[in-house]
Amino acid sequence: MEQTFLKGQRIPVTCLAVPKHAVVSLDGEIALVAIGEKKKPAGKAPQGIQKKLNLSYSPSYLRQVDAGTDTAIDPNGLDLSGLLEAGKLISVTSVSKGKGMSGVIKRWNFSTQPRTHGQSDRHRASGSIGRGTTPGRVLKGKHMAGRMGGDLKTVKNLKIISYDVTSGILKVEGPTPGARNALTKISLQNS
Repeated sequence: MEQTFLKGQRIPVTCLAVPKHAVVSLDGEIALVAIGEKKKPAGKAPQGIQKKLNLSYSPSYLRQVDAGTDTAIDPNGLDLSGLLEAGKLISVTSVSKGKGMSGVIKRWNFSTQPRTHGQSDRHRASGSIGRGTTPGRVLKGKHMAGRMGGDLKTVKNLKIISYDVTSGILKVEGPTPGARNALTKISLQNS
């Protein structure tokens, strides 16, 4: 992330690298898109796919995308400069950062226990988790400690600040989910 100034206001900006895209095949409403280019030589299986699809390079990712009824997709390449214009609203989807085992305070925003009246080491404990005799058990879905993060998250209504075609850098206002170098899906919002 970085910051930029627009009309005298400081705006937080996330920089996303948009690699080379190519539509490999178009079958009805499903398009197979090759994303990015591997720097290292590909293994035998990716080489076979590359040969089968007549690609001159080894793509980093192959993804199926719903093309809808848009038949204007050029199989030779996608012109992203017309799609990613400044001021348009997008939604960004990615897998959030994995945080591992987390307690109830970090995971579910529980309050801490009191630090007085004999509480020596229970400040960050969850406290009571069940009820009395009825129902006499812990109900399903109870918020407890456990694995946190690593989920598919979408942030909507992010405004495009700028898109540089030569460097492939897309600047978006605000934070986006995912770790560094994570594969991110960008969708245009219907306005």
